[in-house]
Amino acid sequence: MTATANIPLGAAATRTVQVTRELTVAHFHPHMPEVYGTPMMIYLMEVAATDAIAAYLPEGWVSVGLKVDITHLAATPAGFTVTATARVVAVGDDNTVTFAVEAHDGMERIGTGTHVRAAVATERFARRFQAKQAGVPTQR
Repeated sequence: MTATANIPLGAAATRTVQVTRELTVAHFHPHMPEVYGTPMMIYLMEVAATDAIAAYLPEGWVSVGLKVDITHLAATPAGFTVTATARVVAVGDDNTVTFAVEAHDGMERIGTGTHVRAAVATERFARRFQAKQAGVPTQR
């Protein structure tokens, strides 16, 4: 049995954030407009996806981002509230979970796409991370 075996298709979660200047492109590049940054939108989608499956994973397991395929459709000014939704559309035999994701700013859909996460054992993940941090090459 895989760590993702109990995750049902359709499991979903949402996350919401108010767009502050720190979440805009202008915060990082002053010559750019003060609009919600694409990396921040993708992060919100990933957090929603994490939330959608966290309760279904075995104890000692978490999910990590594996792949994103996102289209940023519209600009969102500071002050608006963005809501990201992630819904499970596929569960793989290889401990991967695929999500349909989208973001809305209260006026229109601003982002859409797919996101894949992989379930990993926290202890194993920590060992590999610590080895890499110590300069020991890790292999998959």
